[in-house]
Amino acid sequence: MKRRTFLQASMAAAIATNVYAAPAKRPRIILRSSWQVVNIGDIAHTPGVMALLEKHVPEAEVTLWASGDFSDEVHHMEQKRFPNLKVVKGSIGKSGKASNADLQEAINASEFLLHGSGPSFVARRDVGQYVAATGKPFGIYGITYGGSDAETIDLMSQAKFVYFRDTVSLAKGKKDGIKSPVMEFGPDGAFACDLRDDASAEAYMKETGLEEGKFVCCIPRLRYTPYWLVKKGRTLDEKRHERNEAMKDHDHAPLREAIAKIVTETDYKVLLCPEDMTQMQVGKDNVYDKLPDDIKQKVVWREKFWLTDQALSTYIRSAGFFGLEMHSPIMCIGNGVPAIVGRFEEQTSKGFMWKDIGLGDWLFDIDQPKQVASYPSTVLEMVQKPEQAQAKVAKAQAVVADRQQKTMEMVRQCVGV
Repeated sequence: MKRRTFLQASMAAAIATNVYAAPAKRPRIILRSSWQVVNIGDIAHTPGVMALLEKHVPEAEVTLWASGDFSDEVHHMEQKRFPNLKVVKGSIGKSGKASNADLQEAINASEFLLHGSGPSFVARRDVGQYVAATGKPFGIYGITYGGSDAETIDLMSQAKFVYFRDTVSLAKGKKDGIKSPVMEFGPDGAFACDLRDDASAEAYMKETGLEEGKFVCCIPRLRYTPYWLVKKGRTLDEKRHERNEAMKDHDHAPLREAIAKIVTETDYKVLLCPEDMTQMQVGKDNVYDKLPDDIKQKVVWREKFWLTDQALSTYIRSAGFFGLEMHSPIMCIGNGVPAIVGRFEEQTSKGFMWKDIGLGDWLFDIDQPKQVASYPSTVLEMVQKPEQAQAKVAKAQAVVADRQQKTMEMVRQCVGV
């Protein structure tokens, strides 16, 4: 754990390497982000990018332009970390006017729009209307790209920069003819997320008998997130539901096997926890309830959803992470915690960022039998050989920190500081 603390401190120092003199006039950035709140990973994009701006562009005044479901609970959580956080919502109409005075004021005051990290160019409509209404510059930071229409490609080509969070997306963007002057790999913003709720994490660990450094976190996942269970207005997607049902046992079998190895071959426990609001039940049905009783005794099933700060405070007290999600592993690596990723064909190319940061050995394609066969033993090795695991984390952190520094230097150039 002392080594972990050292790595976390080293990462923070690397991010904050440069000290900048404040300009006479503070540049104003409007950050278009916060896509949804049903997933702690989607929440993490925003505080991650804000932390990077705080460290690398401290002169800037940042206003968050959030999506409509940005909740008071999430706002309060982020405001604890960023006390001066200003949030606006709404849209720009065809007339070029914003739907409310706060958004209009933020647009008028801004000098640059930064589209935050996400699964795609999520807010292309808002960005396009911002550009049409103001003519002001913008950049796109840390997204996955899987293809788009000619209008979107033209808009992306107008960006001062487009940073793709995996090189598969970067190659696809170039192939599709996106012509932004700067197109490079730029890590997902969630790597820099540093939200904390230590008190609630420690209370939960005490309640459930988890000891610091003596448990591993595991997150299950269906092929398609059943948003129809947690989002108003969403109806059952029968085709996706059928695919989930067909693959759920196949996909969670390696997790169950890894759990069995950990609790029988080590003295560690496993915390079965969620990244989105549907995964508590997914974990119970497909992992916890299918474990033998002797294995189950050393597994803690978290039955309630949590926010990013409590989750991250729990992850950093664990010995590592494995599962079928992406953003909890991202937050883990960003904070010095080993993390193994499982992915499948229904997901975007985001998982390949693990190769981009040197963690290819910890990326598993659940659709490939040979890779699945070695998944449980790799999880066990991560736990049994902590020094080796921490060395891999440190190398990945160095890659991420270097790219964060260089991508944020481009932001600095674009806002004139």
